[in-house]
Formats: sequence, structure tokens, C-alpha cells
Amino acid sequence: MNWSWLEPLVAVVGLAVLTVLTRSFFMLPEREMPLPDWLKRGLKYAPLAALTAVIAPEILMAHGELIATLKDARLPAVLCASGYYFWRRGILGTIVVGMLVYLPLHIGWGW
Repeated sequence: MNWSWLEPLVAVVGLAVLTVLTRSFFMLPEREMPLPDWLKRGLKYAPLAALTAVIAPEILMAHGELIATLKDARLPAVLCASGYYFWRRGILGTIVVGMLVYLPLHIGWGW
């Protein structure tokens, strides 16, 4: 009998159980768990740190190495998008400006 379907099934069920347990961990106690002030202050910066950790390599690296040329469409796109954000403070506009600069340079000119 071929049991090749069992391994993926066990993996999916195991990951589902693990996800439910870890996501519900904070809802299990009946009262709120006190956090130290230093931890509360540190958790304020966690989203920014995670976003930086994801975006910075995408901007500064290509094929696992730092970019070595200024002829990369990501650099002007980041500069223009950052400028727009500091001017207007709008996230959607920042994304639109960045893509309006990036796409013509990348697709049109091959940067």
C-alpha cells in the first residue's frame, strides 16, 4: 500500500495545531499578564525593526550581494518614495510614487 499521502497530511495537521497553540497562547490566561515597562517600550519598535529587516535587503542587495552600481531602479524609486512620504505622510501615495519611478526604469530601460 502506498502511504505517500500520509507525510504531507501529518505535516499540514501538525503545522495547523502548532499555529493554533502559539496564536492562542496569549488568550488562555483569565487575567492579563503584566509586562515590565522596559519590555513594553521595546515592543513598540518591533514592527519597525521587522519591516526594516525585510525591506533593507531587498533594496540594498541583488543575488545575495550588495549592489555595486547606482544604475539600479530600486535606488531612485526609494529616494522618490521616501521624499513623497516625508512631504505628504501617505502610505498609498508612497507606494504609487515608488512604483511609478521603479517600473519605467526597470522595465523600460532595463536597470
